[in-house]
Amino acid sequence: MHAPITLRPFQPSDQPAAKLLIQQGLGEHFGFIDQTLNPDLDDIAEHYVRPGHLFVVAELDGHLVATGALIGLVPGVAQVVRVSVQSDYRRRGIGRAIVALLLQTAYERGFRRVQVETNRTWWDAIGLYTSQGFCEYARDEVSVYLALDLPAQRETQDPGRPSRRAFLQTFGQPQDGTSTR
Repeated sequence: MHAPITLRPFQPSDQPAAKLLIQQGLGEHFGFIDQTLNPDLDDIAEHYVRPGHLFVVAELDGHLVATGALIGLVPGVAQVVRVSVQSDYRRRGIGRAIVALLLQTAYERGFRRVQVETNRTWWDAIGLYTSQGFCEYARDEVSVYLALDLPAQRETQDPGRPSRRAFLQTFGQPQDGTSTR
């Protein structure tokens, strides 16, 4: 039995570990890391947290093992980016839990559509997103583009807090072994 994974918002003290984890994943896939293509990783708080986006990390026994972020693109549309799981922790549902949390947050923030772009040969990433309901809508020489339309929010007694019932019926809760705080 595995210890529980904790999903939580990024903190500035996570900066070095988060940057390294994402770069290691890119290096594993591409065989090299082009630092000029990833300037956002030099200051995650400035690029994600300060503008109001969500950047989350997954922790196991005090060690950062995964990341993911949700950014708003235009009204009603968000994008999932920087989902990365340390190689020793893949195939445990951590990536799925992060994507589920990001989708739940998108729903709660009123986004109607969530998009993702990944390398067209990154089969594990494509599989992760399609298993969560994303569908391909475009492809080019480098990337595949996927999107997921979220369920409409119903009116609630408190219009500032949308009902989660439709969302949870569609996407479910994070898998066992994960918690959010």
